[in-house]
Amino acid sequence: MSKKGRVLVAMSGGIDSTVAAMMLHEEGYEVVGITMKTWDYASAGGSKKETGCCSLDSINDARQVAVNMGFHHFIIDIRDEFGDYVIDNFVEEYLAGRTPNPCVLCNTHIKWSALLKRADAMECEFIATGHYAVIKEDEGRYFISKGKDDRKDQSYVLWGLSQECLQRSHFPLGGYTKPEIRQMARDFGYEELSKKAESYEICFVPDNDYRGFLKRRVPGLEEQLKGGHFVNASGDILGSHEGYPFYTIGQRKGLGGGFKTPMFVTEIRPETNTVVLGEVDDLIRNGMRVGQLNLMKYGHIADGQEAVTQVRYNDPGTMSSLKMDGGSVYVDFYAHVRGIAPGQSAVFYENDDVIGGGIILSGTISPD
Repeated sequence: MSKKGRVLVAMSGGIDSTVAAMMLHEEGYEVVGITMKTWDYASAGGSKKETGCCSLDSINDARQVAVNMGFHHFIIDIRDEFGDYVIDNFVEEYLAGRTPNPCVLCNTHIKWSALLKRADAMECEFIATGHYAVIKEDEGRYFISKGKDDRKDQSYVLWGLSQECLQRSHFPLGGYTKPEIRQMARDFGYEELSKKAESYEICFVPDNDYRGFLKRRVPGLEEQLKGGHFVNASGDILGSHEGYPFYTIGQRKGLGGGFKTPMFVTEIRPETNTVVLGEVDDLIRNGMRVGQLNLMKYGHIADGQEAVTQVRYNDPGTMSSLKMDGGSVYVDFYAHVRGIAPGQSAVFYENDDVIGGGIILSGTISPD
């Protein structure tokens, strides 16, 4: 066995996870590659060809790299685990009027669990992925910190990882930019890999049509909910809609016409199949409540602790103060924030370090 240790690397067949495996192999780790089959899109009746980590081409690409580099590669089928947990939650959240983030759920409850289970079975001390983030340790606590490449940083989707997961994980790409990784692929002799396009869709919704996915997943949903009302904050009816699960907070397109000013979805009320519309300033919130917490850098949150809070993946974050309230935390923003969507993730940062994160329960408006 290598002096560096034995590491199980999650390989999707894409450039990032492939270069991560190559880097660890070159550094002297005993690498074992593993590709996880999470979803068979054809079974959902979608119109687009399978892509990304679920496609046969990607699986073959990952295997070929392992053969070329001289390390073992395995394929595991976790479609049942993935579907029961991630996809059912995805559907349930939309039916509850919330906006889920399945990538966070998958990382936290499926992929890392599957990796650790197989790592133990294969006697691997470590696991590794191609995420753009950094793992740090201070006084016995492990936490995520932002990666070097601001445009690719993935710390936001990793807030749910446990201390055990972090202690055993490696993120080889955290100290590099995407162009540097592409150049590294070329240096390794993989010119075509360096040009490989990235996929930004949810893996089980590769056509990026979540509404179509919901309709296929829940037969009769559209007919059952069609004809609900758009209303304003006063309850006045503004028109009819296709069904509340097909709308998200902040949405502007697809609301119909006839409005004097641009209108946005500001609230979803599933119990009455009602979607509330308002103007852009009606999206403003100055606080929110966050539950299902996972703390990283510190074992607790002190009342009044300051943090930059990020409320969506591409959100630059807003300075705020945090206060624990039972099992949830109340976030008081120092500036107005638009488009807070229940169901999305909130992540708290101290400089580049992740203090912790959770799921947004509700946005709030308090007197200034």
